[in-house]
Amino acid sequence: MVVFWVVLAALAGVFLALAFRKNGRQGLRRGVLLLLFAAVFVGLDQAVKYWARTVLQPVGSMPFIPHLLQLRYVLNTGAAFSMLEGKQLFLTLFTGLVLAGIGGYLILDPPKKRLEYLAWVLILAGGVGNLIDRAARGAVVDLFDTLFIEFAVFNVADICITVGFALLLLFYLLQEFAGRKKAARRDETDTDPQSDETA
Repeated sequence: MVVFWVVLAALAGVFLALAFRKNGRQGLRRGVLLLLFAAVFVGLDQAVKYWARTVLQPVGSMPFIPHLLQLRYVLNTGAAFSMLEGKQLFLTLFTGLVLAGIGGYLILDPPKKRLEYLAWVLILAGGVGNLIDRAARGAVVDLFDTLFIEFAVFNVADICITVGFALLLLFYLLQEFAGRKKAARRDETDTDPQSDETA
């Protein structure tokens, strides 16, 4: 676990140094803000998981929202929906590489649009939250269990990742809609008015 934190800190330091080299103090400031912003969500995830390990685990489960959601302590040794169960080394290395790529993108060439930026930060934070579990305990702590539908038990990190991808999809849909609207206006402007007069 100590090695994990050393690698994570070293990687963050390298990205911040590259951001400073590329964009000066502004790049460094943006990088630090990104790390702090992501750390808030990671901290929330880890705090809830700590509560689950210390309070929820001894009792197994407890009601939360009647008929909708209960809290149930579950250890997931796989990815989403328990896929690749037991492949912890592969999941840890693969997830770490993907998150390093996302972190590098956000620090070195951050998106200009706030919605896209927020989406990637949520995905990054959620991924790091679950990666900490895999590195520290060999399994991810899940606790939110839906009662109204049969669904995988999930955690705060999963919520961050899901909301992040939903916002990313929304962002690209809005971009596509705006692009089509702009193209339609351009087509109207480019229409030759003389053609209407001769008709």
